[in-house]
Amino acid sequence: MPTFGVQGLDVSGHQPNVDWQQQWNMGARFAYVKASEGNYFTNDKFNSQYQGSRNVGMIRGAYHFAIPNWSSGADQARYFVANGGGWSADGSTMPPVLDFEFNPYENRTINGFYFGNTCYGMSAAQLGSWVRDFGNTMQSLTGRLPVIYTNTNWWNQCLGNPSGFGDYPLWVAAYPGSPTNNAGAVPTGSWSNYSIWQYSSTGPLAGDSNVWNGTYDELSAFARAGIPSAAFKAITALAASSPELGKAVSNVRSGPKGGVSQGYENGAIYWTASTGAHISAGVIRDAWAAQGWESGPLGYPTTDVRTAPNGAKSQGYENGAIYWTASTGARISIGVIRDAWAAQGWESGPLGYPTTDVRTAPNGAKSQGYENGAIYWTAATGAQLSPNGPIRSAWAAQGWESGPLGYPTTDVRTAPNGAKSQGYENGAIYWTASTGAHVSAGVIRDAWAA
Repeated sequence: MPTFGVQGLDVSGHQPNVDWQQQWNMGARFAYVKASEGNYFTNDKFNSQYQGSRNVGMIRGAYHFAIPNWSSGADQARYFVANGGGWSADGSTMPPVLDFEFNPYENRTINGFYFGNTCYGMSAAQLGSWVRDFGNTMQSLTGRLPVIYTNTNWWNQCLGNPSGFGDYPLWVAAYPGSPTNNAGAVPTGSWSNYSIWQYSSTGPLAGDSNVWNGTYDELSAFARAGIPSAAFKAITALAASSPELGKAVSNVRSGPKGGVSQGYENGAIYWTASTGAHISAGVIRDAWAAQGWESGPLGYPTTDVRTAPNGAKSQGYENGAIYWTASTGARISIGVIRDAWAAQGWESGPLGYPTTDVRTAPNGAKSQGYENGAIYWTAATGAQLSPNGPIRSAWAAQGWESGPLGYPTTDVRTAPNGAKSQGYENGAIYWTASTGAHVSAGVIRDAWAA
């Protein structure tokens, strides 16, 4: 047995007579029981095993063995729930499990159905879509995304180690063959750690032997609210190294998209499997709150709050960032405008810090103001810079984008002689030191072009 965590076992109809009290005496505190396979098989020992484990005090749950080329993920999820795969937040029920692994019927034909190769004859994209179909249906039926049980080698081979599954807790199977506390590699595309490790199929516990990667209290919280052990560990470690947060003022809580958070006197810590744990505090946190926290357009933080030598603050998020200076306040940076600003060197580039949030006009055009200009975007023109200077001043005098010139279609161009120009939907502006800035539009422009 590994020397950390909480021991558990998983069983199926192959273990018809489990001595549950003996398993408890050996240290097992949780159990998973096979409920179904495909949409054609149920474990006739399920009820006795499920109740027997609970009778001795174990937290128990059900698992479904997937045959993805047999029927859809949604179909098998419904079959699973109808045959024992439910969940309730009673603290004694583990979340349902999708057993997704090597094809046990590889290259076999049974009753006229060919089961395919080890990947079930399906592409990585097809298998990934199948998992999401199963997971989304389980969430709608039970309120929980399932745990994914898999083997790292098979997952990487057949699904291509994809990203985007970090909100599904991971149960990894790996048999080291000698006493060890190392489960080996996990599928790094979606996970940095596992919640459960199946370390043996030959004992010491009945069926397969497992360990929960955390404390018993964390296991109970996982059963009750879906909080992975990795979240507890990351939040605890970050809080210990961040005394400025003060004391905890809330329990560790589960949030949208598999995220986890804990509140403190001076901020909070947010964690997801893909972003890790990050602090949210101060003026940046206030601006994020105004956007709807993690449920808003920015998503979860991907960095801690950073403070530049000039006192400016910023924080990265899944879908953008927030920037603050004493003169500009806190501003959101997101989407196509952010991409164009990045191409200019972010806040160190010629535009400086944002002075407004991204604004969307009724026609779908977007813009954002900066210390030294602005960026404008439309579907037709793309993102174009309008830096402070004589060209921008002349455009302003024409009524900006609502004037006769419309939106910029190029950035400001500087000729070898120092002259500047910028194209617009309905003309252009030209400037030289001797002539000043002037609009070029309409039939006069056409003649000049000729």
